[in-house]
Amino acid sequence: MSDASTDAPAAPGRPDGPAADAPAGAPTGAPAADGPATDGLGRPQVVDSPEVRVHHPSDLLGVVLSLLGAVAVMVLATYAHNTTTGVAEDVQGFATLLRQLLIVPVALLESVVTFIVPIAVLVELAARRLGRQMVEASVAAIVAVLVASSAAWLIEHLGSEQLVAGLSVRLAGQLTLTIPGYMALIAGLLTATGPRNRRRTVAWSWNLVWVAVGILVITSGVSLPGVAVALLIGRASGLAVRYVSGVRSERAYGASLVAGVRRAGWHPLLLVRVPDEEVEVPGPGATAGTPAARGIARSTDHRVYEMTTDDGRMLDVVVLDGDRQVVGLLSRLWRSLRLRGLDGRSVVSLRQAAERAALLSYTATAAGVRTPQLRGLGEAESSMILVQDRVPDAVPLADLEPEEITDAVLEEIWAQIGTAHEAGLAHRTLTSDTILVAQGDGRPTVWVVGWEQGDVASSDLARRMDRTQLVALLALRVGPARALESAVAVLPESDIAAIGPLLQPIALPRRTREELRAHKEVLAELRSALVARLPEADVEPQQLIRFGARTVLTILLTTAAVIILLTSINLRTILDALSTTDWRLSVLAFVLGMATLFGAALSLVAFSPVRLSLWRATVAQSAATFVALAAPAGIGPAALNLRLLTRRGTSASLATATVALVQVAQFVVTMLLLLVLSVASGTNQLERFTVSPVVVVVIGVLAALAAGALLVPRVRQWVATKTLPTLRQTWPRLIEVVGQPSRLAIGIAGNVLTTFGYVLAFEVCLRAFGQELSLVQVAVVFLAGNTAGSVAPTPGGIGTTEIALAGALSVVGVNPGVATSVAVLFRVLTYWLRIPVGWASMRYLQRVGEL
Repeated sequence: MSDASTDAPAAPGRPDGPAADAPAGAPTGAPAADGPATDGLGRPQVVDSPEVRVHHPSDLLGVVLSLLGAVAVMVLATYAHNTTTGVAEDVQGFATLLRQLLIVPVALLESVVTFIVPIAVLVELAARRLGRQMVEASVAAIVAVLVASSAAWLIEHLGSEQLVAGLSVRLAGQLTLTIPGYMALIAGLLTATGPRNRRRTVAWSWNLVWVAVGILVITSGVSLPGVAVALLIGRASGLAVRYVSGVRSERAYGASLVAGVRRAGWHPLLLVRVPDEEVEVPGPGATAGTPAARGIARSTDHRVYEMTTDDGRMLDVVVLDGDRQVVGLLSRLWRSLRLRGLDGRSVVSLRQAAERAALLSYTATAAGVRTPQLRGLGEAESSMILVQDRVPDAVPLADLEPEEITDAVLEEIWAQIGTAHEAGLAHRTLTSDTILVAQGDGRPTVWVVGWEQGDVASSDLARRMDRTQLVALLALRVGPARALESAVAVLPESDIAAIGPLLQPIALPRRTREELRAHKEVLAELRSALVARLPEADVEPQQLIRFGARTVLTILLTTAAVIILLTSINLRTILDALSTTDWRLSVLAFVLGMATLFGAALSLVAFSPVRLSLWRATVAQSAATFVALAAPAGIGPAALNLRLLTRRGTSASLATATVALVQVAQFVVTMLLLLVLSVASGTNQLERFTVSPVVVVVIGVLAALAAGALLVPRVRQWVATKTLPTLRQTWPRLIEVVGQPSRLAIGIAGNVLTTFGYVLAFEVCLRAFGQELSLVQVAVVFLAGNTAGSVAPTPGGIGTTEIALAGALSVVGVNPGVATSVAVLFRVLTYWLRIPVGWASMRYLQRVGEL
């Protein structure tokens, strides 16, 4: 900790000054209980812990964006080679004219940029005695050169021909890869040195770099994509060094902080930094900051100070720092993308954030909500300063014992939130630190702080989330039953029932989620208490998230699979095969694929506990091909079958058991078909599947690992939770179906038709390319490839199924290029061409009320 004033006198009786024997973590500049509030010269005293160097999140963001930019340039150089080449040729058309105008050779210009620029920048830093910045700039330059050289080597030895050509120029008649390391060096050095408006040499050095880049590109000295990659690598290296080492803080501390408070209209004598937690300071029983101020500091990422003015007033000062605003912006952007109907506002600057906080504070005060009144707003350095009233004798709810939270306290908390909601306000981040309680002789007094993230004209969903957050945090303090009773006492039943669907971690603030991790049973107990109070209440979680980790993984896997597929597919081979083969083979494959829908419908009708129309069931299976565009393989048909059964009055549990039985029966019949085909062939039709000893060893190791994992009780419990529910659901239904031989026979016939339909369609696609395999081999290849492709959570197995089928065909000796073409043709005929039919089927089912 440090003191903003200089030559501050030692506190009475403390020969080494106020920091002599302060405990660890205490504000070392804090005056003694009877010590002076100023430094002896009438200057304000600031007790603080200034951060001399900070790690800007914007630098880390810049590293990511620069690297993504470099990747994007390489992608363009590879797949938009003609465009980048055309741009370069247009620019290089001025080469002859430029050579006539240039007085100095291009090589001399490169030397000036390579040697003069770094020397000039480092000399200025040395003259200003900025030794650490000199070291950082030098390290950034070295890192940039190493990264650029490594990237060039990797691209030259491992990159595709298109990528190498896109980053190359023709020098002395030869195509030469150009990612100029000296350009990366300069970019890294200048970036690590700092913004161009801070250093004169940095400003003119960047101008010289851009001139040199233009001349080199025009004169064909480097390729345009190559120099762009080099500059972006240098930029990323400089920003990475800045983030790791930290930069000089631009936050308002000391004299700057005092000046900002004065701009807000107040004249401080003493400013004391408030820590997040209670810390002892020199003096009998003294602590740094009031409990209320510590609660405000914990509930936000802002700095909080206790201020004593020249007229003796006690106020709080909240400081918003610009470097923290990047984190807040990214957090709000992520939540607005991920959550439905929330965080749609656009606060992009520090000033806007401060003005919004002021607006919420004024509005809450005017509405009658008990919150610290804002007294002033100022700006200093890259910080905004808010001066507000101090909350007297209040303690955050987090610091109270459960027995101290009386019914009167709970009633007053709900009253304050109700007052805010009546005025259209929503807090949105209610935690146990934003609610302050002052115990008096009469009724308790409750304060609500931390309105920065709130809404003025709030939506109904935002107010519902407030009530949900309040019930959750009260449940952590006084128990679920009592928390719910406090809500029931003041809210109508409709508001109580609306809490249930929002009782999920994503709707709660970060502080509450952290507390729930240690008390995971609270939300479940709260839902149970809600159902016990209102049996008709719906506590099924409402869909608040647009996408989760599974969705992101699905998108990434689908994108990667499609890229791999498009780069390996031989479109010319497919077109040649379609033009030279009998078109009736493609029609036959399509018809066989459609026949699988009839087989799936037969199975559903046979195993259904209620009477189903075979026509409607077939249309539902067709509609599932359209739903598969947005759901992983197998999920779409199961969802539609479940809906079809529940619409006919089947209970959810019985419908789920029926759908599970259909899927289990399909799996069992498929395995039995493989065994029957192998035996009926009379010979070893699988002899072409050669298995190397390495594969055998790998399979053995995996089997041993699986067996060893089952010895762990938690693993066995996890396996049991995943498998036993399905078995318990399907077993009673299976016993019932087995007692009806005709239904069982129809169901098995439908399973056989489904499997054979796909296998025969795959066989027809193989014959279209002149490939011949035995029926057993085709069945094994199809089932293995289709199963492997369905494991990945991509919609409809897009990309992954094609890759898996092509890989399985390659194992049995089919040329990899032909194998990929066969797999693509099969998927086009049995998946993509069925989607329009599936869309029409979906519209039909919606029109007749089946969905």
